[in-house]
Amino acid sequence: MGVEPVMRIVIKIGGSVIASPLEPERILQYSNILRTLKEEGHEIVVVVGGGKVAREFISIADRMGLADNDKDEIAILVSRLNAQLVARALREYGSKDIPSTTEEVKRLLNAGKIVVMGGLKPGITTDTVAAIVLESIGSKVLVKATDQDGIYDMDPKKFPNAKKLDRLSYSDLHKIVTQGDHKPGMHGILDPKSIQILEMQKAKVVVINGLKPDNILLVIRGRKVGTSVEAR
Repeated sequence: MGVEPVMRIVIKIGGSVIASPLEPERILQYSNILRTLKEEGHEIVVVVGGGKVAREFISIADRMGLADNDKDEIAILVSRLNAQLVARALREYGSKDIPSTTEEVKRLLNAGKIVVMGGLKPGITTDTVAAIVLESIGSKVLVKATDQDGIYDMDPKKFPNAKKLDRLSYSDLHKIVTQGDHKPGMHGILDPKSIQILEMQKAKVVVINGLKPDNILLVIRGRKVGTSVEAR
């Protein structure tokens, strides 16, 4: 079953999709899709990851001997630059103000804008930012665009026989996701902290292949795409 029509949607666009390296044509594709969703009446918050660009900065910071907190702050700045590209591609639909708090998110959303943002603070991933935003605006749907077709029982980049899973419960997801502390530049399907928040909110999460931007429209319009995670 797809996602039922909703008014408030959080979309997480992974850095692997638009910033590994930066993909201007794909950013423009996403801007067109986001405008279409806005015209259909949806209220949208987009959280953009840092991708390979951020990891390159983290690597340089590491070679300089900088602390993890410094690396995180640098990665956040990169994710916000990526967010600026998406926001400006939206023209009048977006806002050049990139939120650094959930209060700013709500203000821009209430002003009728498609809100685009990057990281918020050191120590949390942009997955967790998306979950925090979902909670703060009262959304029940998160669509995460990744460089994979969905969630697999094993890492498909390491195991050719990995099997894609169409539907999961949160308890299933906990078994798949590796537990661990946050590290600058970490990335995966969803991190444990984000899962915890999303489960508490009983949110529906759909993980899709973001290298095909039209998958966003398919999910919102109820088509079966990617992997769906729901509370049971």
